[in-house]
Amino acid sequence: MGSFYVFILMSILLIILPGPDTGLATQNTITYGKKGGVQTVFGITSGLIIHTLAAVFGLSALIVKSAFLFSTFKYIGAIYLIYLGVVSLWSLKKKSGVSSDDSIKTKYQSKSAFRQGFITNLLNPKVAVFFLTFLPQFLNPGSKPFLQFLMMGITYTALTIIWLLLYVYLIDSINAWIKKASTQRAIQGISGLVLVSFGIRLALEKRP
Repeated sequence: MGSFYVFILMSILLIILPGPDTGLATQNTITYGKKGGVQTVFGITSGLIIHTLAAVFGLSALIVKSAFLFSTFKYIGAIYLIYLGVVSLWSLKKKSGVSSDDSIKTKYQSKSAFRQGFITNLLNPKVAVFFLTFLPQFLNPGSKPFLQFLMMGITYTALTIIWLLLYVYLIDSINAWIKKASTQRAIQGISGLVLVSFGIRLALEKRP
């Protein structure tokens, strides 16, 4: 049980580190509001659940060992991240205030926030590598690995949900400052650059 508490502590430290998930949650909360941010969080965690089940049943090991599968997931995920970042940066050129039509458009676009979070997380092979290299360090020799993997995966996903939801609500709570056109452009620009940089880093990632 002691190793499980260490696992929780290490998971929290890893989760709060900025990454593609945080960058996407930031961008979608600013662009689509709290609803879009929450949808992004649940999209991200849905991807984590699939990675957990894949790790438990050994599919992640297959992806990591196969150069073709790893590269396929890596490049598709990298291209998608870069695409999201470029779209964010490109939208800065077209943004000129929010009208009633913009509000309707934002409401419609927020429906894609879940899909963005899901695809971004699911197509990141580094998550599969993380689960296969991080989780085994906390296995107790006397217990069944299947149940331990499942419990740790669910715990990590739950901690991710809690942190990202708090993060989204924090951003939404400073809504007045965020709504300023200059602030919104600056943060959206930074988020776009971050997503592009993470996409490039993912594309350059070598297979373990």
